[in-house]
Amino acid sequence: MRIALLGGTGDIGQGLALRFARDTDHEILIGSRDPEKARDAVESYEAELEERGVEANIKGFANEMAADRADVVVLSVPPYHVADTVDAVADSLDSDTILVTPAVGMQGDEDGLHYHPPGTGSVTELVAERAPDAVPVVGAFHNLAADALSDLDTDLELDTLLVADDDDAKTTVRNLATEIEGLRALDVGPLANASEVESVTPLVINIAKYNDDLHDVGVKFK
Repeated sequence: MRIALLGGTGDIGQGLALRFARDTDHEILIGSRDPEKARDAVESYEAELEERGVEANIKGFANEMAADRADVVVLSVPPYHVADTVDAVADSLDSDTILVTPAVGMQGDEDGLHYHPPGTGSVTELVAERAPDAVPVVGAFHNLAADALSDLDTDLELDTLLVADDDDAKTTVRNLATEIEGLRALDVGPLANASEVESVTPLVINIAKYNDDLHDVGVKFK
């Protein structure tokens, strides 16, 4: 399977790229608005994985080209770039492509971060609204600490919460997520429940802000 990480040069993209490349046999496509930046990121990821004895299957492309080649496309971009990114790659998506979004709308002040969803109710629902009609959208990977994800010396014992209206797409992403060592994927229902999932992200960031021993805090349900 080919997994494209659009904005794969950023924190969450780096973490997912390294984890998928180390823990799975899937081909990883790093996307960026600047294809040279994507290729530079690939070289960096390959070098880190090579030091750990992993022969990575990673390539770098412009976002549109990465999306066109992928079975699963992850929008690992900041929330304020999500709509524009979907619009830019829309012609590269079809009913056989699963679109995944981990983005969360937040605003910060001196007290911490606060959930700030768009008018659609959640970033996940915004993606579904902007994506071509036949393209299934899955919300996943929202509440993972990027630093922990990108540090391969950190053992993950975390849950990621999934929302989608398409059960087959959700199952595919759930299976992919659980291939990452130490990550469990839990079904939280349809896209209408995305705001509840997304709102957990500022909560865990604020826990990390106010507790020195919980820098890379995540969620685990028992």
